[in-house]
Amino acid sequence: MSGTDQSHATGESKVPQGIQQNAPKEVENALPNQVHNTGSQSQSHATGPSKVPEAIQNVAPKGLEEALPESIHPTNK
Repeated sequence: MSGTDQSHATGESKVPQGIQQNAPKEVENALPNQVHNTGSQSQSHATGPSKVPEAIQNVAPKGLEEALPESIHPTNK
């Protein structure tokens, strides 16, 4: 992946502008909106402590999260 020379933020961002411009869109979208608001609707569907890194939880489809064992990523499916 390479940078895009532009930020994909649609709102406030705590990420320095130089990093925003050089980060791939996928990386920007993986950040929580409270840190770097891209307007993405990505979110975790975990209902308790998860062993899956938060950045992956936020971009994984709901079906994938629900397919994981409850002991690894609880979703109360």
